[in-house]
Amino acid sequence: MDLKDIRLLIKMVDDSNVDEVRIEREDFKITVRKNRGALVSPQQIFPGQAFIPPVAAPVPTPAPAPAAAAPVSAPAAEAASKPTTYHEIKSPIVGTYYKSPAPDAEAYCKPGDMVKPGDVLCIIEAMKLMNEIESDVSGKLVKIMVENGQPVEYGQVLFLVEPVK
Repeated sequence: MDLKDIRLLIKMVDDSNVDEVRIEREDFKITVRKNRGALVSPQQIFPGQAFIPPVAAPVPTPAPAPAAAAPVSAPAAEAASKPTTYHEIKSPIVGTYYKSPAPDAEAYCKPGDMVKPGDVLCIIEAMKLMNEIESDVSGKLVKIMVENGQPVEYGQVLFLVEPVK
């Protein structure tokens, strides 16, 4: 397990409801705990190695709300009374999104496809493990929210599905 894998493991534990993860191998042991009080420096964990702390991403400020809205015409009011709501399928883990099982293989799905619970929609690679992400709803796939090979975060929306009633 290298430093990159350890950092990914720490992030996954931090983003989850798990308080502790322990991995033991013949020549390697690691325990990741959160909210246990004592602080440990990276030099204590990785003696003799340089450590560069992660830099927080800037948080965008929300745009101001528009002033008063213009009156809505009858057809627009009718459309507004029937809002289209999409079911969001989110990433259950941090990793890399892949649309197909192999680079030369056909994508698992594309916008316009009908999906049902259990259909594989993509793969998320995390710590060199390929995790199949399945649909949890029946409906029409409206939009794929990420690009092939793009890193994804825990809880990030991957797909929008229009549920079938």
